Amino acid sequence: MGIRPTGGNCWTEQGRPDRVAATYHRTHGVTYFHGCYSIGADTMWGVNRRRKGAAHTIAALKSIRAALPDGAPIYVILDNLSARKGAKIRRWAEKNKVTLCFTPTGASWANPVEAHFGPLRQFILANSDGAAAPSPTRHDPAHR
Repeated sequence: MGIRPTGGNCWTEQGRPDRVAATYHRTHGVTYFHGCYSIGADTMWGVNRRRKGAAHTIAALKSIRAALPDGAPIYVILDNLSARKGAKIRRWAEKNKVTLCFTPTGASWANPVEAHFGPLRQFILANSDGAAAPSPTRHDPAHR
């Protein structure tokens, strides 16, 4: 989930609406929230990263494996981003009893974590602007 200026609702002075500027610049870049959701434990966690990439995918997978250290098989649903399909990731997953399940292109709704991104956008990120955009991990580390 990309964290960037997001419109929303708020109370303002009459005649002075609070809007996201149409010409905002990403001087600090975009931050991506790499979210993990455990269906069995009904918990969500994640980390903020500046980029999407294979190294960050492996870090997220390791955090999932660390949350369930019993060695039981884990099924992870991922989007179809090519950075998540590399040989290094597949080798790590096979070695650690993690089965990677990729959603079809354009079917992000099939990933259960996506249902939790809507409330994060609405209640945490809405009406934020640029560098002042809050961090989902800081505001809601143990989303339940």
